Amino acid sequence: MCGIVGLSHHKEAGKIAFLGLYALQHRGEEAAGIVSYDGRQMHVVKKDGLAVDNFDENSIAQLKGHMAIAHTRYSTTGSSHTKNIQPILVSHRKRPMALAHNGNLINTDELYTKLENEGSIFQTSMDSEIFVHLLAKTPNGAMAPWLTKVFSQVEGAYSVVLLLEGSLIGARDPHGFRPLCLGKLGDGYILASESCAFDLMNAEFVREVAPGEIVIIKGNKLESVFLPGCEKTKKSFCVFENIYFARPDSTIFGDNIYQVRKRLGAQLAIEHPADADFVLGIPDSGNYAALGYAQQLKMPFEEGIIRNHYIGRTFIQPTQFLREFRVRVKLNPIREVIKGKKVVVIEDSIVRGTTSRSRIEGIREAGAKEIHMRISCPPIKSPCFYGIDFPSTGELIAHNKTVAQIADFIKVDSLGFLSLGGMMSVMKNRGDFCCACFTGQYPTALPKNTDKLKLEKSGEE
Repeated sequence: MCGIVGLSHHKEAGKIAFLGLYALQHRGEEAAGIVSYDGRQMHVVKKDGLAVDNFDENSIAQLKGHMAIAHTRYSTTGSSHTKNIQPILVSHRKRPMALAHNGNLINTDELYTKLENEGSIFQTSMDSEIFVHLLAKTPNGAMAPWLTKVFSQVEGAYSVVLLLEGSLIGARDPHGFRPLCLGKLGDGYILASESCAFDLMNAEFVREVAPGEIVIIKGNKLESVFLPGCEKTKKSFCVFENIYFARPDSTIFGDNIYQVRKRLGAQLAIEHPADADFVLGIPDSGNYAALGYAQQLKMPFEEGIIRNHYIGRTFIQPTQFLREFRVRVKLNPIREVIKGKKVVVIEDSIVRGTTSRSRIEGIREAGAKEIHMRISCPPIKSPCFYGIDFPSTGELIAHNKTVAQIADFIKVDSLGFLSLGGMMSVMKNRGDFCCACFTGQYPTALPKNTDKLKLEKSGEE
């Protein structure tokens, strides 16, 4: 999962791109980068770490030009290595191009082998680099037909922003797995993974880029084209964006995330009520479902767990050690609120189970009399191949354990998951979502090689 930003026709494009990255920091905390274009050359600043740490007044001043793209990374293909920081910047036939990508391709092996056999030399271990080589090798005339030929060759999940020949391009795969929004700032256009980025930029949200759509922005003019046959492709919006990843103040997939999560909580209360003194949400993403749960049952809602906001999102840390360390540092139960009480703890999901177990242990240590845990999505039983770093089935606790066994592992008095039907009942466009992580029913063919590090070369690291 990553966050991407693109903007055109603005005299401070680099500065505005930084604001977009800051708003999308929750989508990736491993690295951040910005590439700007001044009409003659591109300028780049990209480093490991958070956007707020990577950019200061001096570095932003280097990003000259009226166009820019930006990326904040959470790795799903390729290691957390400096060479894999995006945007990717190259020069072909003395013309610079830069690209940032969110999602995972499923025909990576075939395209990688084909391109290498044709002489391409890859500099990273990301599937994202495939786009650059396809752009270089595909005969290019007019912009729209050229881009259509390129994006028609890739399969899987992609939302892409691209600086190419003086144009800003945004593209979204025909399934629409990952979000991509279109906004307006002054006379120019903005592209971003989520609409919350526009609020910080003081920009206007126009619409979402449609699945299979390519938008070509030249100055303040926008052209839109669609991939051939994309209208026949089943829409497969990632439901986990609604459950966990997207910010609650974003509108994606035609719905506001805050309202979605409250509805999930209300439906969870209908399916799994509990006898308790109050409802407790796991900050931050669990709080909104907890509020919906409490309102549905007319129970008190307490913020009995305080989040340390200097610690990032636990799920998207690249190693289990960092995840476990940050669980303890990130959330601190308030003993005076919890001691001697029966509590309903609302969490957005359980992936491996180790994070939930640690959180429950902390609540138990704070003196809770009973802990009843409720999850605002179904059990996650299958890996994701479209841009979320869900581990193999062996690491997914719900793949091999029943609900009772999971409850025993995380040490709660009772455990309830929202049903698949209940979850989908509260979604707008409910027939247009990918739920493969819950059902194992994938909307595409599966990649032949599912290893996250499949493009790593021996001896490189």
